Parts: sequence; C-alpha cells; structure tokens
Amino acid sequence: MTAKGYWIAHATVHDPEAYDIYRQANAAPLAEFCGKFLVRGGDQKNPEGAWSPRTVVIEFPSYADALACYESEEYQMAKAIRDPVSEANMVIVEGYFG
Repeated sequence: MTAKGYWIAHATVHDPEAYDIYRQANAAPLAEFCGKFLVRGGDQKNPEGAWSPRTVVIEFPSYADALACYESEEYQMAKAIRDPVSEANMVIVEGYFG
C-alpha cells in the first residue's frame, strides 16, 4: 500500500480575478496527476498561531504524484500566474497509513 501525498497551502490573495485565471490553469496538471481537492478555501477559524485567510488541501494517489505535479512544467506555468497576485506557504507531505 502506498501512502497518499498532499499539498497543504495557506494563501493571501490580492487579486481574485487573476487568481481565478491561475485556478483555471492549474486544473489540467492537477487532473493529470489525479489531484483531488479536500479543502478549497471556505470558512476557517485560526485558534493558534499566524495563518493566511485561504487554506487549500489537495490529495494525490502518492507522495511521488504530489511532487511530480508540483514540479511539472504545466503546473509551474500556472504557478507563474499565481505568484504576482498572492502570497503563499505550501508544504508537500506524505500521508500516514498505519
């Protein structure tokens, strides 16, 4: 059994219209690597520490798929749209199975 992989991102979006273009551009690479949104914005409460107003969690079939998607040329082109219009912190992490 292979552990799933996850992207966990916290972002502040400064230009929602441009960010929507990024979301459209990232759809193809996420689909190619079977990325599935578990959290995509929505209400959140921040009881501890500093946090950004937007949280996203994307699940992949494996950690290798999560890394490959992020490193893909197509995703990097989408990311180039996002970078000037938002601030983000992101981690790619291997899931736990036990």
